[in-house]
Amino acid sequence: MARFFRSTATVALFCLLAGAARSEPVTLLFAGDLMLADGPGRTIAAGGDPLAPFATILDAADYRIANLEVPIASGGQPHPAKVATFRADPGVVAILHGRFDAVSLANNHSGDYGHAAFGETMQHLANAGIAYFGGGRNLAEAHQPLWIDRNGLKIAILGYNEFKPRAFEAGADWPGVAWSEDEHVIADIRAARAAGADLVIPFMHWGWEKETQPSERQMTFARRMIEEGAALVVGSHPHVTQGAEIHQGRPIVYSLGNFVFDGFDYPEAQRGWLLRVKLDKSGVLAWETLAAQIDDAGTPWPVAGAFTPCGRGGEEIALECQNP
Repeated sequence: MARFFRSTATVALFCLLAGAARSEPVTLLFAGDLMLADGPGRTIAAGGDPLAPFATILDAADYRIANLEVPIASGGQPHPAKVATFRADPGVVAILHGRFDAVSLANNHSGDYGHAAFGETMQHLANAGIAYFGGGRNLAEAHQPLWIDRNGLKIAILGYNEFKPRAFEAGADWPGVAWSEDEHVIADIRAARAAGADLVIPFMHWGWEKETQPSERQMTFARRMIEEGAALVVGSHPHVTQGAEIHQGRPIVYSLGNFVFDGFDYPEAQRGWLLRVKLDKSGVLAWETLAAQIDDAGTPWPVAGAFTPCGRGGEEIALECQNP
């Protein structure tokens, strides 16, 4: 009887482990720059919804993340040294709710209206149940990962900005964004792995505006992050897409470009990508980019038939897939 019990326990343990190995994958969706003032803000104020054309695609993902390129606040003063400053009305949070689960604050516009508006932004997001990362009430909080725990998979998302002004960086006892210092980023990746992350994904705000190819700095550091354990690297900021590559079997999508944004007079800024990625504990199983064409009001629309980068886990080249 004892031998039978041990055998049954062994079989049960084997089945448990096998079940864990076969756990359902998790689908994440990343969007690029989301700016909800100006044209998009006017659309929302008039009762419109700039995210509506992508509602079905957003709803299909397990978890949705975007770069929030604007403070959401009623207070604060515009930064005196900046040419372009944005501030969205708190009412826009209703548009984000249910469409995005989390946003990165690590960008060069989060601090446009000062510390008070930055803090108000975090409060509005928290009240709506929308997580944020890449920014916080102090330096330590700004560098904390966004933790996603789904289907037995623990994912850490890290956010960093490396485009001026650096005055928006968080400090020991004041709010702001996480700045991209190479060794600090690498330390954060290692810390997330040590804290139990199965996968770590840095979401970078970097690169030169209007440049459709990544800089040497972006390429060098993206590859290093992969070598240090990142499952993939995602970027935004240049207002244009910047292509993708595979390094050591893992994808790097250098810039997703704009998603909701108006005010650009060149066509490359009116075409962005969503990144849809399927993950399990082994890493990236499959990934694809979905094209968005942005109209003059800043609303994105799906583009059927467009060819954009995609791939499957372990492939050494990025394929070009046709959008449905």
